[in-house]
Amino acid sequence: MRSLSILFLLITPLLAAGKVTKHSFADSQIFPGTQRDYWVYVPEQYDATQPACLMVFQDGHAYVNPKGQDRVPERFDELISAGEMPVTIGLFINPGVVPAAIEGGKPRKNRCFEYDSMTDRYARFLIEEMIPLLESEHGLKVSSNPDDRAIAGASSGAICAFTAAWQRPDAFRRVFSAIGTYVDIRSGGDYPTLIRKTEPKPLRIFLEDGSNDLDNAYGNWFLANQTMLSALQWSGYEVNHQWGEEGHNHKHSGAILPDALRWLWKDHGQTPVTTHVANSQSPAKDWLIEGEEWERITTGHQFAEGMQVTPDGTLYFTDVPDSELYQITPDGTQTLLSDDTGRANGLALSPDGKTLYLASSGAQEIRSYEISSRKWDVVASGTGSNDLVVTKHGHLYYTDPGNNKVWHVNLTTGKRQPADPHFQRPNGIGLSPDHSRLYVAHFTGNMIYNYTINPDGSVKDKQPYFHAHLPYDMTEGRLDGMASAASGELLCGTEFGIQIFDDEGRSKFIIPRPHPGDRRTNYLTFGGPNRQTLYLATADHIYKRQVKLQGAP
Repeated sequence: MRSLSILFLLITPLLAAGKVTKHSFADSQIFPGTQRDYWVYVPEQYDATQPACLMVFQDGHAYVNPKGQDRVPERFDELISAGEMPVTIGLFINPGVVPAAIEGGKPRKNRCFEYDSMTDRYARFLIEEMIPLLESEHGLKVSSNPDDRAIAGASSGAICAFTAAWQRPDAFRRVFSAIGTYVDIRSGGDYPTLIRKTEPKPLRIFLEDGSNDLDNAYGNWFLANQTMLSALQWSGYEVNHQWGEEGHNHKHSGAILPDALRWLWKDHGQTPVTTHVANSQSPAKDWLIEGEEWERITTGHQFAEGMQVTPDGTLYFTDVPDSELYQITPDGTQTLLSDDTGRANGLALSPDGKTLYLASSGAQEIRSYEISSRKWDVVASGTGSNDLVVTKHGHLYYTDPGNNKVWHVNLTTGKRQPADPHFQRPNGIGLSPDHSRLYVAHFTGNMIYNYTINPDGSVKDKQPYFHAHLPYDMTEGRLDGMASAASGELLCGTEFGIQIFDDEGRSKFIIPRPHPGDRRTNYLTFGGPNRQTLYLATADHIYKRQVKLQGAP
């Protein structure tokens, strides 16, 4: 037997072993004052002339421990050597700790704040600080292709990994989540709802948990992970899972890790991770077009606002700080029509499509602009304004956030009077498809108010009707421009993205801003053939996108 063992060793090639090094980092600007250890794994097959794939692990010490349950460097060695995953650099990061401020004091543990927060802060920490550190301090070439990047963790590290990919699918697209903390610690239990309501993202997710996981005041971990799975499947995500019987530990996840890694990296280099809108049961299937993305049509503006599209397909918009009015014709030609709009913000189009109305806030006027003759006129003066709408019955309404009022102007008689004299910080304003109801957004809150319009243009029946989601690190939704769909839904630009509300006031669907670097989701409108081109302004950019959802006339 001993001679056979020796013969086996002689004919079996030695496994190529990567190198693991330990380091520390204490210069974070995103998590100031923190200190942390991190480890870098470089596979033996790494070619310094070629950018490598990357996989980031939270609670890094557990994953690099050669006597632990996971032993990731060992698993990477095996899978990379077997060609079952690409050449991948491993980055293993511990959560930060802020040292005690006084002798004998207590240090601040940053783990819950970093890992359980549902914001983009930790993703930015990786993208802006840790990954550049690999390149600058360690001389490694890391691929910038999100399809080449994976992220993993257990417990709070798992929800951290999911959040990083959810917030920044332009940076991470493969997620391994073990015993994930999708419970009510920092609103993590909201994820199944958000997944069902939000436009599907290009992510591949592997979930692991055990039936004896935690069950405490924050929630039931095993049930929460099952709910996550259900939401991801319902929304058309590429998702896999393994349930076991273990508790809140790494025993089961460590045992299945090789198979999970094989699945996460399957078809790498051949089939990229993408969305599967056609498989979704959400409104994405009915309202969006598979493969249609946002197209940027103009950029470099100070604050683009007030978009309107005339029946011939020409887009008009303002650039508020520069007092500019632009048009973009269907062939893409952009023309500056005026650089003296009085710092116009919102735009409204007359029912016949021949006249634009402008909320000229800097000039304290409401102005009109006849498109064919380019003739200007003043509709109202001595008034603040932000956004405005015009009904088919000849009534103009506009918001005046500086004076906390909503105004009504009868365009036939010229009479102006408050529609609502007591509205704290009104901003965006819209109409129902039949122009029988007026919608006004509370900019600093999360509600859009609904009024009934009387035949004389006055309003009644005010209710805080439409309920918007708020970002998890903000107390205001920045509810702004609106547009109505022909089928009755209301679309509103919010800090969370475009939120689409049903006719009962519920936020039913969310379209994130086109790019994480965009400043705002501040204005939107429909145009194009059959009013199925959605236009979106994000302060410095304007985008368009073909959709199935049809805008109201």
